[in-house]
Amino acid sequence: MNHASPAPETIAAPPVPGPGGGTGRSTAAGEPDDVREVLVDGGRRRAHVHAALTPLLARQLNLTAVTGALEAHGVDHFVVRGMDDRTPVVGVGEEDRVAALAALEKLGTAATCYVSQVLPKPPIISALRDAADPAAWADLQRARALKLTWFRVDPTARLVLGAAYGCEVEFWRPDRKADVLRAPRRNRMMPAVSMAGVPVEAGEHRFTRLASAAKPGRRFRTRPEFDHLLPDDIDFPIDVVYTWVDGADQEWQRRRADLKGEAFHAEADSESRYINRDELKYSLRSLHLNAPWVRNVYLVTDRQRPAWLDLSAGNVFLVNHDEIFTDRDALPTFNSCAIESQLHNIDGLAEHFLYLNDDMFFGRPLAPQTFFLANGNTKFFLSQNRIPLGPITSLDSPVDAMIKNNRRLVEERFGRTLTQGSQHVPYPLRRSILAEIEREFPAEHAATVRSRFRSATDLTITYSLHHYYAFLTGRALPGHVNYGYVQLAVPDLVARLKRAEARRDWDTFCINDAFSTYAQLQQQMAVLEPFLEAYFPVPSPYELAGPR
Repeated sequence: MNHASPAPETIAAPPVPGPGGGTGRSTAAGEPDDVREVLVDGGRRRAHVHAALTPLLARQLNLTAVTGALEAHGVDHFVVRGMDDRTPVVGVGEEDRVAALAALEKLGTAATCYVSQVLPKPPIISALRDAADPAAWADLQRARALKLTWFRVDPTARLVLGAAYGCEVEFWRPDRKADVLRAPRRNRMMPAVSMAGVPVEAGEHRFTRLASAAKPGRRFRTRPEFDHLLPDDIDFPIDVVYTWVDGADQEWQRRRADLKGEAFHAEADSESRYINRDELKYSLRSLHLNAPWVRNVYLVTDRQRPAWLDLSAGNVFLVNHDEIFTDRDALPTFNSCAIESQLHNIDGLAEHFLYLNDDMFFGRPLAPQTFFLANGNTKFFLSQNRIPLGPITSLDSPVDAMIKNNRRLVEERFGRTLTQGSQHVPYPLRRSILAEIEREFPAEHAATVRSRFRSATDLTITYSLHHYYAFLTGRALPGHVNYGYVQLAVPDLVARLKRAEARRDWDTFCINDAFSTYAQLQQQMAVLEPFLEAYFPVPSPYELAGPR
């Protein structure tokens, strides 16, 4: 099973008017508020509209519909741990085939969905047929596995979740000599289950890594063979930390002006570093959609709060600089490296957490194994850029200068020369390692803390030093994500964003800006905001209610 799931199968064009009219009115979580037709891969599909749609919710709804239909007709079944985190799988004994097909056909007649054969693989893969058509079921009487697919969309029809989240039903063959039911294909756990086994109930996290054991959800009927913790299962909490600033805040501007000094490099003090385009709102949407296993979210700010932020969700917290800086004389600070050096002091923060800038986004559903190993070790993602050897020069960018500082410490401590930075992806970190770095390099760490603006003497800890230090002490490994990076100050910005929206094949991506000025902000927002709204159309629980 891949840690990074493939992209959603499509992004819909504007909805085609259907029988329901497409009102988009809000309903209780999970309940569709309408059925409309949408264009999917050039064809029309009837889709259920959900105001609070997420990939995990689509999976839950489809699995619940299938298991509910089987239960209602008294068909013995068990949820299987399949090979794809997005696709639920249900096992049924071959002897119950007739009853199961009857139950599913009845469901298909009433549920506005599609059916397709999975095993044996049909000549046309994923050829979906209307599940209300009896002829579709007549062709499935000998199938070893089939799939029921619901198309589910948000009210704008920008987010379309279809076949990848459809529920598969597979028929397990009895082997009476061995007293087992044998699976028709591989799964993540067992090739067979006992025919005499007593059914049990297990939480959703047993069947998909998109669900968290820390967030109780519905329990599903399964077999004891599937209710086990595997060696690569992650059962520790994972939090997310953002650092955020609103550079348009006049009080913040005054504090900065009072202490502003000469920057080492023009980029270090560029106004574009502080421009607020509400990327944080959309980054949180991407988190809510694509990393539902995250426990708590911490927003580290300088006495600021986004106007749209809703703290009532219960797992999002504002953290001011003075709550985490042990050296209060270092405040106020406008140096992200100094702020990042104190993240391990956040009260209540999990040992394992992801650190994000507000311009980082989760592009599609990801398992926590993308970033961490089950033994607690972190992963890191090296960039292809190389840092020049030699001392810091006036030609070095601020980041290169800081990595050279990291390099000196790594060489002195481990005898290894680092030459690469990191990709701008969510950084997997551990509180204990950050605290250990502070103890191991006290003078350099303290100098970074006291540096109020980016300086050539700083360390860049979250971006670089943590990863190399953890790796060279046996607590991190290189990882891989399909990563995208978009620089706003490029002439083909529109084309790049259109490509990203159309393909949605990035696990994570960053929309960065180090050179633009406020004069360019309005023009960029005219392009960026529609892109982010189209890519992440579903509001997160962290947003105050407002007009869509």
